[in-house]
Amino acid sequence: MTGHTEKLALTPLHAEHIRLGGKMVPFAGFDMPVQYPEGALKEYTAVREGSAGLFDISHMGQVRVTGPQALDFLQYVTTNDVSKLVDGQVQYSALLNEQGTFIDDITTYRIAEGKYYLCINAANRHKDVAHLLKEAAAFDVTVQDESDDTTLLALQGAASGKLLQALCDIDLQGVGYYRFAECKLSGTPAIVSRTGYTGEDGFELYLPNAAAGVIWGALLEAGAVPIGLAARDMLRTEMGYALYGHEISDAVTPVEARLMWITRLDKGEFIGKAAVAARKAEGPRQVLIALKLIERGIPREHYPVLVDGELSGEVTSGMHSPMAGGVALAYVKPEHADNGTLAVEIRGKAVAAERTKTPFVRSNVRK
Repeated sequence: MTGHTEKLALTPLHAEHIRLGGKMVPFAGFDMPVQYPEGALKEYTAVREGSAGLFDISHMGQVRVTGPQALDFLQYVTTNDVSKLVDGQVQYSALLNEQGTFIDDITTYRIAEGKYYLCINAANRHKDVAHLLKEAAAFDVTVQDESDDTTLLALQGAASGKLLQALCDIDLQGVGYYRFAECKLSGTPAIVSRTGYTGEDGFELYLPNAAAGVIWGALLEAGAVPIGLAARDMLRTEMGYALYGHEISDAVTPVEARLMWITRLDKGEFIGKAAVAARKAEGPRQVLIALKLIERGIPREHYPVLVDGELSGEVTSGMHSPMAGGVALAYVKPEHADNGTLAVEIRGKAVAAERTKTPFVRSNVRK
């Protein structure tokens, strides 16, 4: 096969992943570890069962938004109500297009009045930044893409606070869930945020690239286990957290994705508001449900979902959960969201399933 192969980007910790025996795969334009020699199940267990896992998520994007109209700008481009944030608070939100469908899901950090920080998805970084820059032209605001200069680590699991405290110059007990603090880790200025994608207590650490190896090494030496993409996706799916390109995309609105809780139609004007309000009034075209197999099998992405024997939709994320068995998120026709006999077609066989709620396993985030 001939043709141009796009060169993969490398995170500042790429050499570390190779040294640790990481199995590298292309992901969102980056060369990323899918697992390490011990395997994804061992990594998953480290996070779920009382230890701590360390994830390199430097492929994610970071954008700084500053200026006199930073709040007005973010109110216009994001779905959630940014005016409700206080300094040191994080908010889950989304960027929509005029059709009311997702450009991306993001987190918004309020550093101070007129100073905000956004974390965006890797695969959408350039699209998101172009969109933000275009819309910023109408506001007195500066949008700065800091992704290439920033390392992002996630330290997740019950032991994460204890491990991180040894490196940190502030008392982490004071940093609540979806809160953050600017501090020093081993002498390096950093943002430490009590957030994550696993359903366990933990932190996300924003660092300058120059400090990446030192902090990574110190946390591993203290007992953290390096975690690849496979275990990360297992942990994320068990919580029922949406992932761009799976549960959310430019084909669905917050109405279908059950994300109206981050879409504040009662705030001022924002991009996509009219389209979302119209979809809410007319009703969703498909609905995201959580399901659990009641027979053996593994429901995987794109597997057909049957209701009363007829095709109703497909799996968006699915797995064998070590704690809950075969679980999946799936889109189905609105009339099948709550009614009808459910099955997932696995290799031509209809495997019985039942509707359930997320998270599929108990969340241990510290609220």
